[in-house]
Amino acid sequence: MSHNHLTPGDDASDHSLWERCEPAELKQLAEQRPEVLYGAVEQLCRRVSGGGPDGAAAARTVGRIAVTLAETRSRECAALAADIVGRLRPVGYQLLPVGDRLLRSVAARLAKAQQLRDLEPLFGELPDGIESPAVELRACLLGELALIGSGLGRRPLDAYAERLRELGHPLAQLPRERVDLEHRFTVRVRGLGPIKTSQQLRSRFPEIPPTDSGTDAGRGAGETGDDTRATAAGRPFTASGWAREPEARFFTLPSPLGPDDFGISFLKELPLDCLTGEGGRRGSALACATTPDDVLNELFSAAYNGGVSGQGQGGAYARLYAWGSLYALMGLPAGLPLLEAVRRSADYRWLRFMAFTDWFHRDTADVAFAVLDPGRTRVAVLAATDTDIDADMARS
Repeated sequence: MSHNHLTPGDDASDHSLWERCEPAELKQLAEQRPEVLYGAVEQLCRRVSGGGPDGAAAARTVGRIAVTLAETRSRECAALAADIVGRLRPVGYQLLPVGDRLLRSVAARLAKAQQLRDLEPLFGELPDGIESPAVELRACLLGELALIGSGLGRRPLDAYAERLRELGHPLAQLPRERVDLEHRFTVRVRGLGPIKTSQQLRSRFPEIPPTDSGTDAGRGAGETGDDTRATAAGRPFTASGWAREPEARFFTLPSPLGPDDFGISFLKELPLDCLTGEGGRRGSALACATTPDDVLNELFSAAYNGGVSGQGQGGAYARLYAWGSLYALMGLPAGLPLLEAVRRSADYRWLRFMAFTDWFHRDTADVAFAVLDPGRTRVAVLAATDTDIDADMARS
């Protein structure tokens, strides 16, 4: 496709033309004539309904153009990309979560590709509310910048972030730079993929030996139901489309658990679905000591990368969901300052555990954690699997 003859007026509403355009051609247009791409989006948004095949095709085209502009370094391209996802959408394109995914994707690309001086004009006007896509884009952009340690100390960005805090935007409750507990976010270490075998778990974390007193203590534990807390704990997995609903359960003990008894012998006595039954794969259940930063990173990664049947939530919201889950596991009130939660996390005991039951499949991704409070009388358990159980059974 040659772009030389195109103007915002001719063929701009033909989404099939733009769908056939190669990425390199879109990139060249963004660098040389970004107004052509923006004009195409304007006409598509005016003429195409969001429903049906035409609307879906138009949405894909709008997304391709917005992402291309966001990744092209220039003040004009940054402004046009922000305007597309913040204001221009095909009629009916407010059908979320498609719009959310595009908005969060554009925010991440702006943070990565653009220079701060070219992003500052996006924050020139302070919002009166948090409902509009334009405000949501900027909130996500601030969140993405925080993850890469950028934007703090820039007056327009600082003022916008403060207004978001005043208006109660959920992302505004997070610090605008990483805390130490988040040091592993988005960091990939070669050779450290999902843990699927007991050998892998033992090689990375110290195993907690089983004890008879742990077994006795587990039998005396009572469950404390809390749907709100369970929902928050499982949010990184449910929001990103992991294949199965996570299990989040909470228990209390009549007396403090012994220092050496928080291990697999204790957990196996709890009425947990994930530890019920004998799976088709051979192996013994085991538990290993871990740290809050390891747990937090797994929660972030689950939401950031998305499940096999879902979508990643973008860095800003993955961070929010990870912290919400960690707060729920520790039983902390939502209003507690994050740095205070970091301080308190060191006083909890943290376990990773695995089992070879019908619940876990070890095909794609499985995680399981248990958390013991400083008083050693409250336990939280969270387990998640990204294996499609029904599909797996159909194959067997």
